[in-house]
Amino acid sequence: MRAEISTVIRASPERVFGILHDYARRLEWDTLLARAELLGGATAAGAGVRTLCVGRRILGGVPMETEYVSFTPGKVAAVKLVAPRFPFETFAATIRHEPSGEDGSRVTYIYSFSARPRALAWLLAPIVNALLRFETRRRLNALRGYVEAAT
Repeated sequence: MRAEISTVIRASPERVFGILHDYARRLEWDTLLARAELLGGATAAGAGVRTLCVGRRILGGVPMETEYVSFTPGKVAAVKLVAPRFPFETFAATIRHEPSGEDGSRVTYIYSFSARPRALAWLLAPIVNALLRFETRRRLNALRGYVEAAT
């Protein structure tokens, strides 16, 4: 399954990108996560860096270890799931940042995934997708509020 969700934030793409990938501040705005950290001694996000993000307990507390496969500050970052974990067989996400209007930016979050176990994927995938779409909209709204309040 694949989905694309976007919002406009009144701040430059560089500023939004910087806040979004600052793991020291991530839990200040991210409505999905209970834990977010860089792995392997990394001190900043970047291509090849692995992360561990754990969802809030109410959302299942799913831990996802991902690796940044693309990282161009102010423009785009992409991650892929390193190890399958229920309910995901595969997962990848891209976050694009584009100028929008005067001193604004459009943030577009694109994700794709396949569900596991495969025998139940037909049932799980639509449910997981609905939850991801809802939570992604919520996260982007929270990011917008956080960035705009700090500007």
